[in-house]
Amino acid sequence: MTQHLHSKRLQRPGYGRVVAAVLGLVAALGLGAAGEARAASVASVSGAPASADRFDDRPHGFASLAGGTTGGASGKVVTVTDQASLAAYAAAEEPYVIRVSGAIAVEPFGSDIVVGSDKTIIGVGDTGEIVHGELHLNPGTHNVIIRNMTIRDSYVEGDWDGKTTDFDAIQMDTADHVWIDHNTFEHMGDGLLDIRKDSQYITVSYNRFRNHNKAFGIGWTTNVLTQITIDHNWFTGTKQRNPSADNCAYAHLYNNYLSAQVVDEDPVWTYGNWSRGRTKMVIENSYYDGVRHPYQADATAELVQRGSVLKNTSGRTDAWGTAFDPRSFYDYRLDPAAAVPALVSRFSGPQKRIGVTLHVPGDHPTVQAAVDAVPDGNTVPVTIAVAPGTYRAKVYIPATKPNIVLQGTGHDRSDTVIVFDTPAEYGGSTGSATVRIAANDVTARHLTFSNDFDEAAVELKGEQALAMKTTGDRIVFEDTAFLGNQDTLMTDSPKLDVISRVYIRDSYLEGDVDFLYGRASTVVERSVIRLLSRGSATNNGYMTAASTWTGNPHGFLITRSKVVSDAPDQSFHLGRPWHPGGEPAAVAQVLIRDTELPAAVKSAPWTDMSGFSWKDARFAEYRNSGPGAVPTADRPQLSDADARSYTVANHLKGTDGWAPYARH
Repeated sequence: MTQHLHSKRLQRPGYGRVVAAVLGLVAALGLGAAGEARAASVASVSGAPASADRFDDRPHGFASLAGGTTGGASGKVVTVTDQASLAAYAAAEEPYVIRVSGAIAVEPFGSDIVVGSDKTIIGVGDTGEIVHGELHLNPGTHNVIIRNMTIRDSYVEGDWDGKTTDFDAIQMDTADHVWIDHNTFEHMGDGLLDIRKDSQYITVSYNRFRNHNKAFGIGWTTNVLTQITIDHNWFTGTKQRNPSADNCAYAHLYNNYLSAQVVDEDPVWTYGNWSRGRTKMVIENSYYDGVRHPYQADATAELVQRGSVLKNTSGRTDAWGTAFDPRSFYDYRLDPAAAVPALVSRFSGPQKRIGVTLHVPGDHPTVQAAVDAVPDGNTVPVTIAVAPGTYRAKVYIPATKPNIVLQGTGHDRSDTVIVFDTPAEYGGSTGSATVRIAANDVTARHLTFSNDFDEAAVELKGEQALAMKTTGDRIVFEDTAFLGNQDTLMTDSPKLDVISRVYIRDSYLEGDVDFLYGRASTVVERSVIRLLSRGSATNNGYMTAASTWTGNPHGFLITRSKVVSDAPDQSFHLGRPWHPGGEPAAVAQVLIRDTELPAAVKSAPWTDMSGFSWKDARFAEYRNSGPGAVPTADRPQLSDADARSYTVANHLKGTDGWAPYARH
């Protein structure tokens, strides 16, 4: 905006702590009355919260130790749909997050896709599949994540024992720091998962092993080095190696579900878990249903079992030695064994909600670096998780990078702040913005956006200083704060007759002059808006300055919110009509409804701007409250009939039925 008025920032109050809703396990699972009692007893072990996310993008268990496992998170994100692209990115020297979209049929049948170090291979939604092929990690490969994939159908008819081929789903030799999570493996040649030859710091979690003979083998070495965590996996329709662990230094198995074992007349090689060689194995709270030899151990091995459920089982249930204490290595959540069938059958295997998360500064040093790692034309949401701290830098999300979730990871939105101090004098209004969002389908939550230019300290012609400017469509701000003075938040569109929509909920906004402005269809709901005093007894500023296209009936809707101020009574306007460059087709539309207004609001709250009368704009109120809401002749009020049309839903639905409020 072009008009400058002097202002003085007041010290702002602290922000209320975000209350996190804890979802109960019973509600998540729908276990029924019998299951509810069991699930309600979910344990928390060594400080790990019972409500911890089962879809965490960081590994647990042994893969989290000795530097951890991050895969390709420090590199760029790419999406592949064919074998050549998958093979090229997987074998590249650089780190990559490789999203697999749809099924990739590998040729020749049973061929390997070699996976190099520092890679994440992750299915898009639940669609990512590798058919007739194997992911292979050569000796020395490290830091690999394989998630949310289905790898299937390299089985050679008639070769049930896998003697003619070695077509595993995943095979690794002497690899380290590998996390295999939320995958489905089935109907391959030889094994489904082979972890071989002294591979270390491995976690295998929430996978499905099914319709196969040899499910999961660990060993192929006389050394005793491998450390492996195996949890919440479902072995169903398999015969042996569920898993077989040979010469593992430490094998921790917990909350696994073994069911519907293949029935044959083999009394030896049909079994559940086997601690072999000199393995030290701990089994906790697993569930065995219809399994021969649920768990067994060689005389040279050790096996400790506690808390598991045996149903319709027969044969060996060996337990001897002291093995080791997993808690001496890491914290973990131990679910009750009775709840395991429901938990694992629901949460194992590929999940639509699992996606890519880039961490700042863990994976990328700055927010902008993480944005830059998102591919152009991005079609699947990428989350940029920003750790608590103050990030003094500008951020630009270009129109070519849609589908981004920008999320602070602190307890409070004030914990994570993106701030800069550029005024419009140095780069114009747009150039002053700390954060600019030009892309569509961007969500920001649990963050504070600020422009802390001190306009009281200097005299400039252009003292407008934006904390945020958006021009994209379908933009959501949840539990965010916008801090500034003049022009704090601009919600705009690419051009006058293009409608962009913005939804702001449970947030905080502050400013003095025109600090909520632009032409986007913008809803502010259940939020706090602070009118900052500039030290005047009569005119401290203007809350809104809409420039709504005359063809758009929906400009700003402020609803179910609270406006607060320390400014003197009768010293603040609710808004004025902004016609950028004198544009006659920019006719402001603002409705403030069901909102509490302070005494600082003028009894004649709308005013003219740059020669344009407020009476020609579309300003209205409806059912407001508070000392600043007393109706007067200069305060147009919406009728009950008209108010029924000016709802959050109608404001945002557009032609595509967008309803971001429905996700809450």
